[in-house]
Amino acid sequence: MSGFLCAAVRRAGGACVAVACITILTPAGLRAAEPVDVRAAIAKGSAYLIDKGQAADGSFSAEMGPAVTALAVTALAKSGTPADAPAVARGIGYLMTFRQADGGIHQVDSPVGNYESSIALMALVACNADGRYTREIKGIEAFLKGLQWDEGEGKGPEDPSFGGAGYGRKSRPDLSNTAFLIEALREAGTSPDDPAIQKALAFVSRTQNLPGPHNTLPMAEKNPDGGFYYTPFGEGESQAGQTPQGGLRSYGSMTYAGLKSMIYAGVDRDDPRVKAALEWLRRHYTFEENPGLGTAGAYYFLQTASKSLAVLGEDRFVDAAGMAHDWRNELATVLVSRQRDDGAWVNENARWMEDDANLVTSYALLALAQCLPR
Repeated sequence: MSGFLCAAVRRAGGACVAVACITILTPAGLRAAEPVDVRAAIAKGSAYLIDKGQAADGSFSAEMGPAVTALAVTALAKSGTPADAPAVARGIGYLMTFRQADGGIHQVDSPVGNYESSIALMALVACNADGRYTREIKGIEAFLKGLQWDEGEGKGPEDPSFGGAGYGRKSRPDLSNTAFLIEALREAGTSPDDPAIQKALAFVSRTQNLPGPHNTLPMAEKNPDGGFYYTPFGEGESQAGQTPQGGLRSYGSMTYAGLKSMIYAGVDRDDPRVKAALEWLRRHYTFEENPGLGTAGAYYFLQTASKSLAVLGEDRFVDAAGMAHDWRNELATVLVSRQRDDGAWVNENARWMEDDANLVTSYALLALAQCLPR
């Protein structure tokens, strides 16, 4: 089902002719979400996390370590729950029990210290209006920069791993974790020109299927479609598999992650890398699935897409057919339609832990926070 909003009209022979129309695509049988629907969904989702998702010690899904708690705290704070609300304060208190001497917030000897600390950094920044967590924020920033694959690991600028970050200190770098690192550092106030951001940009550029001066790796030549994949480490890897020619398939969540990372790193809209990423996304525009992966990682995809389109700075996104979309309305419509009666969201496809209601509800709230009218 599609609805149309006319951005402008002109008169032709006395009749009004619509021009620059905006389409709102909604799945069959669904009503386009209104701002009141988005706010109601946020309220229900927040209530689920606070009343049903949070344990007495302030944690969310503690069996997964502090990362889901950090994500839930960030989602609550960014979707309207005050930073001094009891649930947020308890969540921050729980995160603080994971402070380590190295400056990070992670489990002892954690194999996913970058992932945990990046999200914890975003949580603290979201709750730091009065500066109470500034010291901890600085410590996490230094910890994260020390995790990048660079000269400290014997990797020079020509190495495919250079500038990337993985789940933890010794894990191979990938675009998902590098994107979290870039986003966290930028939200903490790190300049796009900071060496850590520019090193990370070098890695991000190598995860794009775009041959050129920023990516001379052979895999880009095998599938030069402008999208992004998971990692160029080793022989390279895409969660969407390979093309018949042996190239690494691009997919939606990583292409939005790559676009967002480039914008955060100060790459101009006229840069060929940004243009190619946008063209891929125009050809695969949808919020009903994670393009290239279907239902796998669908909610990670939605929160990544919402952040990327928000930092892109456009209220309308034009697809490959030339149709301008009110992306906030379309994304919100999909999320509102999928919310359970108890306020939570869960993916029936359990890949990447998206069967965990706390994780997926946090993703959904982060996405909906970008969908309210600007």
